[in-house]
Amino acid sequence: MSATIIEVALNGPWTRKHQPKIPVAADEIVSEAIVCCKAGASVVHFHAYDAKTGDQTTDVALIESIIAGIRDEVDALVYPAIRYMSNAEAIHASSGWRRYEHLAALGRGRKLDWLIVDPGSTNLVRYSDTSLEDAVVDINSPAAIKHGLNIAAEYGLNPTMAIYDPGYLRLAHHLVGRTTRLKTPMYRFMFSEQLTFGFPPRSYALRAYLELYRELAISAPWMVAGLGTNVLPIVAEAVVMGGHVRAGLEDFDLGTETGNLALVEATAKAIEAAGGKVASTAEARRILA
Repeated sequence: MSATIIEVALNGPWTRKHQPKIPVAADEIVSEAIVCCKAGASVVHFHAYDAKTGDQTTDVALIESIIAGIRDEVDALVYPAIRYMSNAEAIHASSGWRRYEHLAALGRGRKLDWLIVDPGSTNLVRYSDTSLEDAVVDINSPAAIKHGLNIAAEYGLNPTMAIYDPGYLRLAHHLVGRTTRLKTPMYRFMFSEQLTFGFPPRSYALRAYLELYRELAISAPWMVAGLGTNVLPIVAEAVVMGGHVRAGLEDFDLGTETGNLALVEATAKAIEAAGGKVASTAEARRILA
C-alpha cells in the first residue's frame, strides 16, 4: 500500500459568515498551515483574503507572502485559489486569462507547486439556503479550462482538478490527453451532504468514480474531498483503494466548531487505522512525478 497524501484546504470562499473558524488574515493562514503540515498534511491550499474588507483577493504580493511564510517553516506543496468571478465574467471570452492571470505570474516566479483547473460547471446550492440568495453557478468554460491546463504545462505545475460529477472526469481526461508537456494531474472527487451537487460521501459513489476510472484507463492519482461534508467515513476505503484525502475547513460541514488542525489529525488517524501511512512531502512529490 502506497503512502496517502493529506491535503489541507484551510478556508475556501465561504467567509466567516458560513465558516466562522476559517483563517482570514495572512498570519492566521500561515500559522494554521504550519501546524497542519506538522500534523501530517503535505499539501496546502488556501484562499487569500483582504483582512480589511473580508473579501477574497488575488493580490500577488499578498499570496507570495503567505507562501513564503509557510515555506520558511515547513516543506509543503502549496497552491492558492483561482480568481472568483461573477457569472457574466465567467462566460466572457477572456475568462480564462482573467481567472489565471495571478497564477501565471506566480508560475513564472516559480512560487507554485499545483494549479487548480476545475473541468466543468455546476450549481452550488446549499439545502439550508431556502431563498437561494447565496447560490452560486460555478462556471468554467471549456476554453478557460484549456487555458488553465496550458498554464500548468507552461510552468511545470501539477493540475488539481475538482470532479463534481462524472462528466467533469470525462472532460478532464479528454483535455489532459490533448495538453502536451502536462505534469500528472490529481483528480479530486468532490462529495457533499450540505450542498446538492454530485454524490454524498458513500461507498457506492466512490466505487462509481473508480469504475469510470477503469473504463477510461486513467492512471493519475485521485483523492476524496468535498464541500459541506465529512469524508472521514470513506477514508478507510479510499486508503485501501490507493487514494488520497483532503481535509480542512473549506470542505468540512459549514458552521462547524472544529478547526483545521483537528481535521488533519483525525484524517491522519483514519489513514493509519486503515493500515496506511501518511505521505511525507517528498513522497507526495514522487507520487505526482
